[in-house]
Amino acid sequence: MRILQALPALYSGGVERGTVEFAADLVRHGHESYVVSSGGPLVERLEEQGSTHVKMPIHRKSPASFGQIRPMRNLIRELQPDIIHVRSRMPAWIVRLACKGLPARQQPLIISTFHGMYSVNPYSAIMAKSDHVIAVSNCVRSYITENYKVPEQQLTVIQRGVDVDYFQQRELNDAWRQALFTQFPHLENKRILMMPGRISRWKGQLQFLEAMAEITREQADCHGIIVGGAEPGKERFMQELEQHRTKLGLTDKVTFLGQRDDMAELYLFADLVCHMSTKPEPFGRTVTEALSSGTPVVAFNRGGAAETLQACFRDGLVTPDDTHEFARVAVRLLNSETSDIEIPYRFRLQAQTEATLEVYQNLLKAKARISSL
Repeated sequence: MRILQALPALYSGGVERGTVEFAADLVRHGHESYVVSSGGPLVERLEEQGSTHVKMPIHRKSPASFGQIRPMRNLIRELQPDIIHVRSRMPAWIVRLACKGLPARQQPLIISTFHGMYSVNPYSAIMAKSDHVIAVSNCVRSYITENYKVPEQQLTVIQRGVDVDYFQQRELNDAWRQALFTQFPHLENKRILMMPGRISRWKGQLQFLEAMAEITREQADCHGIIVGGAEPGKERFMQELEQHRTKLGLTDKVTFLGQRDDMAELYLFADLVCHMSTKPEPFGRTVTEALSSGTPVVAFNRGGAAETLQACFRDGLVTPDDTHEFARVAVRLLNSETSDIEIPYRFRLQAQTEATLEVYQNLLKAKARISSL
Protein backbone atom coordinates (compact mmCIF):
# COMPACT_ATOMS: atom_id res chain seq x y z
CA MET A 1 0.00 0.00 0.00
CA ARG A 2 0.98 3.60 -0.51
CA ILE A 3 -0.05 5.71 2.50
CA LEU A 4 -0.05 9.50 2.78
CA GLN A 5 -0.49 10.97 6.27
CA ALA A 6 -1.47 14.65 6.56
CA LEU A 7 -1.03 16.81 9.64
CA PRO A 8 -0.19 20.47 10.35
CA ALA A 9 3.46 20.14 11.42
CA LEU A 10 6.09 17.81 12.85
CA TYR A 11 7.17 19.30 16.16
CA SER A 12 7.17 17.50 19.52
CA GLY A 13 3.52 16.77 20.35
CA GLY A 14 1.96 13.37 20.84
CA VAL A 15 0.17 13.40 17.48
CA GLU A 16 3.38 14.31 15.70
CA ARG A 17 5.51 11.69 17.44
CA GLY A 18 2.80 9.10 16.92
CA THR A 19 2.68 9.90 13.21
CA VAL A 20 6.44 9.44 12.86
CA GLU A 21 6.39 6.16 14.79
CA PHE A 22 3.48 4.83 12.72
CA ALA A 23 5.23 5.86 9.50
CA ALA A 24 8.31 3.90 10.55
CA ASP A 25 6.15 0.86 11.28
CA LEU A 26 4.52 1.16 7.84
CA VAL A 27 7.97 1.03 6.24
CA ARG A 28 8.92 -2.00 8.35
CA HIS A 29 5.78 -3.74 7.07
CA GLY A 30 6.83 -3.09 3.47
CA HIS A 31 4.46 -0.23 2.65
CA GLU A 32 5.29 3.11 1.01
CA SER A 33 5.00 5.89 3.58
CA TYR A 34 4.57 9.59 2.82
CA VAL A 35 3.81 12.46 5.20
CA VAL A 36 2.71 15.97 4.20
CA SER A 37 3.03 18.82 6.71
CA SER A 38 4.53 22.27 7.12
CA GLY A 39 7.69 20.66 8.52
CA GLY A 40 9.44 20.68 11.86
CA PRO A 41 12.24 19.03 13.86
CA LEU A 42 10.80 15.51 13.48
CA VAL A 43 11.17 15.54 9.68
CA GLU A 44 14.77 14.35 9.95
CA ARG A 45 13.82 11.32 12.02
CA LEU A 46 10.87 10.57 9.73
CA GLU A 47 13.10 10.49 6.66
CA GLU A 48 15.88 8.55 8.39
CA GLN A 49 13.33 5.81 9.09
CA GLY A 50 12.41 5.47 5.43
CA SER A 51 9.42 7.74 4.84
CA THR A 52 9.19 10.65 2.42
CA HIS A 53 8.18 14.09 3.70
CA VAL A 54 6.43 16.65 1.51
CA LYS A 55 6.52 20.19 2.85
CA MET A 56 3.29 22.12 2.37
CA PRO A 57 1.84 24.95 4.54
CA ILE A 58 -1.35 23.18 5.60
CA HIS A 59 -1.10 24.19 9.26
CA ARG A 60 -2.77 27.60 9.44
CA LYS A 61 -6.40 27.79 10.57
CA SER A 62 -7.05 30.51 8.02
CA PRO A 63 -8.90 30.88 4.71
CA ALA A 64 -5.46 31.44 3.17
CA SER A 65 -4.76 27.74 3.70
CA PHE A 66 -7.35 26.88 1.05
CA GLY A 67 -4.75 28.12 -1.42
CA GLN A 68 -3.12 24.71 -0.83
CA ILE A 69 -6.04 22.79 -2.39
CA ARG A 70 -4.54 22.82 -5.89
CA PRO A 71 -1.00 21.87 -4.73
CA MET A 72 -2.53 19.06 -2.68
CA ARG A 73 -4.52 17.85 -5.71
CA ASN A 74 -1.33 17.85 -7.77
CA LEU A 75 0.45 15.88 -5.03
CA ILE A 76 -2.33 13.28 -4.96
CA ARG A 77 -2.17 12.95 -8.74
CA GLU A 78 1.59 12.46 -8.55
CA LEU A 79 1.69 10.00 -5.64
CA GLN A 80 -1.57 8.16 -6.31
CA PRO A 81 -1.88 7.01 -2.69
CA ASP A 82 -4.22 4.18 -1.78
CA ILE A 83 -5.03 5.84 1.55
CA ILE A 84 -4.80 9.40 2.84
CA HIS A 85 -4.85 9.47 6.62
CA VAL A 86 -5.75 12.94 7.95
CA ARG A 87 -4.87 13.76 11.55
CA SER A 88 -6.12 17.33 11.93
CA ARG A 89 -8.96 19.52 10.74
CA MET A 90 -7.37 21.98 8.33
CA PRO A 91 -5.41 19.27 6.52
CA ALA A 92 -8.65 17.27 6.37
CA TRP A 93 -10.44 20.16 4.67
CA ILE A 94 -7.63 20.66 2.17
CA VAL A 95 -7.44 16.94 1.34
CA ARG A 96 -11.19 16.54 0.94
CA LEU A 97 -11.57 19.57 -1.31
CA ALA A 98 -8.53 18.51 -3.33
CA CYS A 99 -10.03 15.05 -3.90
CA LYS A 100 -13.34 16.51 -5.02
CA GLY A 101 -11.59 17.91 -8.08
CA LEU A 102 -10.29 14.50 -9.12
CA PRO A 103 -12.06 11.87 -11.25
CA ALA A 104 -13.66 9.17 -9.10
CA ARG A 105 -11.11 6.55 -10.16
CA GLN A 106 -8.26 8.78 -8.93
CA GLN A 107 -9.77 9.53 -5.53
CA PRO A 108 -8.03 7.70 -2.68
CA LEU A 109 -9.81 6.52 0.44
CA ILE A 110 -9.69 9.05 3.28
CA ILE A 111 -9.27 7.95 6.90
CA SER A 112 -9.44 10.44 9.76
CA THR A 113 -8.28 10.03 13.34
CA PHE A 114 -9.95 12.01 16.10
CA HIS A 115 -6.95 12.75 18.31
CA GLY A 116 -9.08 14.99 20.52
CA MET A 117 -12.54 16.14 21.50
CA TYR A 118 -12.78 18.90 18.91
CA SER A 119 -15.26 21.73 19.40
CA VAL A 120 -18.60 20.86 17.81
CA ASN A 121 -19.00 23.08 14.74
CA PRO A 122 -18.95 22.82 10.93
CA TYR A 123 -15.17 23.25 10.86
CA SER A 124 -14.62 20.20 13.07
CA ALA A 125 -17.31 18.16 11.32
CA ILE A 126 -14.94 17.47 8.42
CA MET A 127 -13.21 14.86 10.60
CA ALA A 128 -16.44 12.84 10.70
CA LYS A 129 -16.92 12.84 6.91
CA SER A 130 -14.14 10.44 5.98
CA ASP A 131 -14.55 6.95 4.57
CA HIS A 132 -13.67 5.69 8.04
CA VAL A 133 -13.11 7.35 11.42
CA ILE A 134 -10.66 6.20 14.08
CA ALA A 135 -11.04 7.26 17.73
CA VAL A 136 -7.93 7.11 19.95
CA SER A 137 -9.87 6.04 23.04
CA ASN A 138 -13.31 5.01 24.20
CA CYS A 139 -14.00 8.46 25.62
CA VAL A 140 -13.28 9.98 22.19
CA ARG A 141 -15.54 7.39 20.58
CA SER A 142 -18.36 8.40 22.94
CA TYR A 143 -17.76 12.04 22.09
CA ILE A 144 -17.96 11.31 18.35
CA THR A 145 -21.17 9.30 18.62
CA GLU A 146 -22.79 11.95 20.81
CA ASN A 147 -21.94 14.86 18.52
CA TYR A 148 -21.58 13.48 14.99
CA LYS A 149 -23.74 11.05 13.03
CA VAL A 150 -21.02 8.56 12.21
CA PRO A 151 -22.44 5.09 11.38
CA GLU A 152 -21.27 2.34 13.73
CA GLN A 153 -19.55 0.45 10.90
CA GLN A 154 -17.48 3.52 9.99
CA LEU A 155 -16.03 4.06 13.47
CA THR A 156 -13.19 2.11 15.11
CA VAL A 157 -11.38 2.61 18.44
CA ILE A 158 -7.63 2.12 18.11
CA GLN A 159 -5.63 3.05 21.20
CA ARG A 160 -2.50 5.09 20.51
CA GLY A 161 0.33 2.61 20.67
CA VAL A 162 3.70 3.05 22.33
CA ASP A 163 6.92 1.24 21.48
CA VAL A 164 6.94 -0.49 24.86
CA ASP A 165 10.17 -2.40 24.20
CA TYR A 166 12.01 0.87 23.52
CA PHE A 167 11.16 2.15 27.00
CA GLN A 168 11.54 -1.18 28.82
CA GLN A 169 14.99 -1.90 27.44
CA ARG A 170 16.58 1.46 28.20
CA GLU A 171 18.96 2.07 31.10
CA LEU A 172 20.33 5.23 32.64
CA ASN A 173 24.04 5.64 32.06
CA ASP A 174 26.39 7.55 34.32
CA ALA A 175 27.21 10.13 31.64
CA TRP A 176 23.55 11.12 31.26
CA ARG A 177 23.06 11.30 35.02
CA GLN A 178 26.20 13.37 35.49
CA ALA A 179 25.18 15.79 32.72
CA LEU A 180 21.79 16.30 34.39
CA PHE A 181 23.33 16.90 37.82
CA THR A 182 25.83 19.33 36.33
CA GLN A 183 22.95 21.39 34.99
CA PHE A 184 20.63 20.82 37.96
CA PRO A 185 22.83 19.88 40.96
CA HIS A 186 19.93 20.22 43.42
CA LEU A 187 18.22 17.14 41.90
CA GLU A 188 20.91 14.79 43.20
CA ASN A 189 19.83 12.49 46.05
CA LYS A 190 16.19 13.56 45.71
CA ARG A 191 13.04 11.55 45.10
CA ILE A 192 11.73 12.92 41.82
CA LEU A 193 8.11 13.55 40.91
CA MET A 194 7.88 14.47 37.24
CA MET A 195 5.08 16.24 35.44
CA PRO A 196 5.56 16.03 31.64
CA GLY A 197 3.59 18.15 29.19
CA ARG A 198 3.70 21.46 27.42
CA ILE A 199 3.10 24.57 29.53
CA SER A 200 -0.65 25.12 29.30
CA ARG A 201 -3.26 25.91 31.94
CA TRP A 202 -5.40 22.85 31.27
CA LYS A 203 -2.39 20.53 31.58
CA GLY A 204 -2.55 21.07 35.34
CA GLN A 205 0.80 22.57 36.30
CA LEU A 206 -0.89 24.83 38.88
CA GLN A 207 -2.52 21.78 40.47
CA PHE A 208 0.86 20.01 40.47
CA LEU A 209 2.36 22.88 42.47
CA GLU A 210 -0.51 22.68 44.98
CA ALA A 211 0.06 18.93 45.39
CA MET A 212 3.83 19.40 45.72
CA ALA A 213 3.29 21.85 48.57
CA GLU A 214 1.59 19.05 50.53
CA ILE A 215 3.95 16.29 49.44
CA THR A 216 7.12 18.14 50.40
CA ARG A 217 5.72 18.93 53.85
CA GLU A 218 5.47 15.18 54.47
CA GLN A 219 8.45 14.00 52.40
CA ALA A 220 11.29 16.50 52.68
CA ASP A 221 13.49 14.62 50.21
CA CYS A 222 10.99 15.01 47.34
CA HIS A 223 11.56 17.34 44.40
CA GLY A 224 9.20 18.12 41.54
CA ILE A 225 10.25 18.65 37.94
CA ILE A 226 7.98 20.14 35.28
CA VAL A 227 9.14 19.05 31.83
CA GLY A 228 7.78 20.89 28.82
CA GLY A 229 8.22 24.10 26.90
CA ALA A 230 6.09 27.23 26.84
CA GLU A 231 4.70 27.65 23.33
CA PRO A 232 4.25 31.13 21.84
CA GLY A 233 1.40 32.87 23.63
CA LYS A 234 1.92 30.91 26.87
CA GLU A 235 4.70 33.09 28.30
CA ARG A 236 2.33 34.89 30.66
CA PHE A 237 1.09 31.60 32.11
CA MET A 238 4.70 30.53 32.61
CA GLN A 239 5.26 33.68 34.66
CA GLU A 240 2.13 32.87 36.66
CA LEU A 241 3.49 29.42 37.43
CA GLU A 242 6.80 30.83 38.61
CA GLN A 243 5.01 33.32 40.85
CA HIS A 244 2.77 30.60 42.29
CA ARG A 245 5.81 28.44 42.97
CA THR A 246 7.31 31.30 44.98
CA LYS A 247 4.03 31.94 46.83
CA LEU A 248 3.87 28.28 47.91
CA GLY A 249 7.49 28.30 49.08
CA LEU A 250 8.53 25.78 46.45
CA THR A 251 11.38 27.70 44.80
CA ASP A 252 13.87 25.07 45.96
CA LYS A 253 11.39 22.19 45.67
CA VAL A 254 10.15 22.42 42.07
CA THR A 255 12.27 22.94 38.94
CA PHE A 256 11.15 23.84 35.43
CA LEU A 257 13.31 21.80 33.05
CA GLY A 258 11.82 23.26 29.85
CA GLN A 259 11.54 21.32 26.59
CA ARG A 260 13.67 18.15 26.57
CA ASP A 261 14.55 15.50 24.01
CA ASP A 262 15.53 12.84 26.57
CA MET A 263 12.11 11.84 27.87
CA ALA A 264 12.92 8.13 27.92
CA GLU A 265 15.78 8.79 30.35
CA LEU A 266 13.67 11.16 32.45
CA TYR A 267 10.95 8.53 32.85
CA LEU A 268 13.58 6.18 34.28
CA PHE A 269 15.07 8.91 36.44
CA ALA A 270 11.73 9.85 38.01
CA ASP A 271 10.34 7.99 41.01
CA LEU A 272 6.79 8.98 40.09
CA VAL A 273 5.11 10.56 37.05
CA CYS A 274 2.12 12.85 37.54
CA HIS A 275 -0.76 13.54 35.15
CA MET A 276 -3.17 16.29 36.28
CA SER A 277 -5.03 17.60 33.23
CA THR A 278 -8.06 19.64 34.24
CA LYS A 279 -10.20 18.37 31.37
CA PRO A 280 -10.45 14.94 29.75
CA GLU A 281 -7.49 14.19 27.52
CA PRO A 282 -8.25 11.98 24.53
CA PHE A 283 -5.26 9.77 25.23
CA GLY A 284 -2.56 9.92 27.88
CA ARG A 285 0.57 9.10 25.89
CA THR A 286 2.94 10.12 28.68
CA VAL A 287 1.07 7.76 31.01
CA THR A 288 1.74 4.76 28.78
CA GLU A 289 5.36 5.76 28.17
CA ALA A 290 6.08 6.17 31.88
CA LEU A 291 4.42 2.88 32.80
CA SER A 292 6.35 1.14 30.00
CA SER A 293 9.52 2.40 31.73
CA GLY A 294 8.36 0.77 34.97
CA THR A 295 7.69 4.11 36.66
CA PRO A 296 4.41 4.40 38.59
CA VAL A 297 1.92 7.07 37.50
CA VAL A 298 -0.68 8.94 39.51
CA ALA A 299 -3.44 10.67 37.54
CA PHE A 300 -6.94 12.08 37.81
CA ASN A 301 -9.58 9.51 36.93
CA ARG A 302 -10.82 11.14 33.72
CA GLY A 303 -10.45 10.82 29.97
CA GLY A 304 -8.03 8.71 28.01
CA ALA A 305 -5.33 8.84 30.70
CA ALA A 306 -7.74 7.14 33.10
CA GLU A 307 -8.51 4.45 30.50
CA THR A 308 -4.80 3.64 30.39
CA LEU A 309 -4.42 3.53 34.17
CA GLN A 310 -7.58 1.45 34.60
CA ALA A 311 -6.00 -1.16 32.35
CA CYS A 312 -2.36 -0.86 33.41
CA PHE A 313 -2.05 0.50 36.96
CA ARG A 314 -5.27 1.10 38.92
CA ASP A 315 -3.36 2.08 42.08
CA GLY A 316 -2.57 5.44 40.50
CA LEU A 317 -6.16 6.64 39.98
CA VAL A 318 -7.28 9.72 41.90
CA THR A 319 -10.61 11.54 42.15
CA PRO A 320 -10.57 14.32 39.51
CA ASP A 321 -9.36 17.73 40.76
CA ASP A 322 -8.74 16.50 44.33
CA THR A 323 -5.17 17.67 44.93
CA HIS A 324 -5.27 16.52 48.57
CA GLU A 325 -6.03 12.94 47.54
CA PHE A 326 -3.46 13.26 44.77
CA ALA A 327 -0.79 14.15 47.32
CA ARG A 328 -1.79 11.25 49.60
CA VAL A 329 -1.71 8.71 46.76
CA ALA A 330 1.61 10.08 45.52
CA VAL A 331 3.21 9.67 48.96
CA ARG A 332 1.79 6.16 49.28
CA LEU A 333 3.18 5.13 45.89
CA LEU A 334 6.56 6.66 46.66
CA ASN A 335 6.77 4.54 49.79
CA SER A 336 5.48 1.37 48.16
CA GLU A 337 8.07 -1.33 47.53
CA THR A 338 6.42 -2.78 44.42
CA SER A 339 4.32 -1.46 41.54
CA ASP A 340 2.02 -3.92 39.77
CA ILE A 341 2.26 -2.49 36.24
CA GLU A 342 1.05 -4.39 33.18
CA ILE A 343 0.77 -3.02 29.62
CA PRO A 344 -1.96 -4.83 27.63
CA TYR A 345 -1.19 -5.52 23.98
CA ARG A 346 -3.72 -2.96 22.71
CA PHE A 347 -1.54 -0.13 24.07
CA ARG A 348 1.50 -1.25 22.09
CA LEU A 349 2.62 0.27 18.81
CA GLN A 350 2.45 -3.13 17.10
CA ALA A 351 -1.23 -3.43 18.00
CA GLN A 352 -2.00 0.07 16.71
CA THR A 353 -0.25 -0.65 13.41
CA GLU A 354 -1.98 -4.00 12.96
CA ALA A 355 -5.42 -2.57 13.73
CA THR A 356 -4.92 0.44 11.43
CA LEU A 357 -3.64 -1.71 8.57
CA GLU A 358 -6.70 -3.93 9.00
CA VAL A 359 -8.95 -0.87 8.60
CA TYR A 360 -7.02 0.14 5.47
CA GLN A 361 -7.18 -3.32 3.93
CA ASN A 362 -10.88 -3.84 4.65
CA LEU A 363 -11.72 -0.50 3.04
CA LEU A 364 -9.60 -1.25 -0.03
CA LYS A 365 -11.25 -4.65 -0.41
CA ALA A 366 -14.71 -3.07 -0.18
CA LYS A 367 -13.70 -0.43 -2.73
CA ALA A 368 -12.43 -3.13 -5.10
CA ARG A 369 -15.68 -5.07 -4.80
CA ILE A 370 -17.71 -1.98 -5.62
CA SER A 371 -15.46 -1.16 -8.59
CA SER A 372 -15.91 -4.68 -10.01
CA LEU A 373 -19.72 -4.45 -10.05
